[in-house]
Amino acid sequence: MSKQDTVRLMRQCGAGIKMGVSALDEVYDKICSAEFKQAVQNCRIEHIKLGYELKALLDEYGEEEKEPGPIAKGMSWMKTNLTLAVDESDESIADLITDGCNMGVKGINRFLNKFKTADQRAKDIAVKLSQLEERLVVDLRPYL
Repeated sequence: MSKQDTVRLMRQCGAGIKMGVSALDEVYDKICSAEFKQAVQNCRIEHIKLGYELKALLDEYGEEEKEPGPIAKGMSWMKTNLTLAVDESDESIADLITDGCNMGVKGINRFLNKFKTADQRAKDIAVKLSQLEERLVVDLRPYL
């Protein structure tokens, strides 16, 4: 087990969690379907819970969280707002969230492969996060 790999994995997952929560918050009020809103809210709550687990592990290692990169945040904001300026439908929102989740799953798995010697608890949080994102993609298929 490597402290450095553990911290790096947790920081990347933490930044991803923050990006995910922010993206969900940005579109939540525009969703029309009550079931769609509930799926997004449930996912948001689970992201926040994982963020607390992650923070506790980073605290245990005496390390700080990482904020999402400003370029990634800006590009996400721009894509979301340009897309919604043209089409605020549930279909469009589901498409945006699905793209974000797929990018998140891809990134999480890339970091799991890169930081192989991370603490198993850190890997478990990363896997839970990946599964959470994958589940949301499945839950949103009826709205695409």
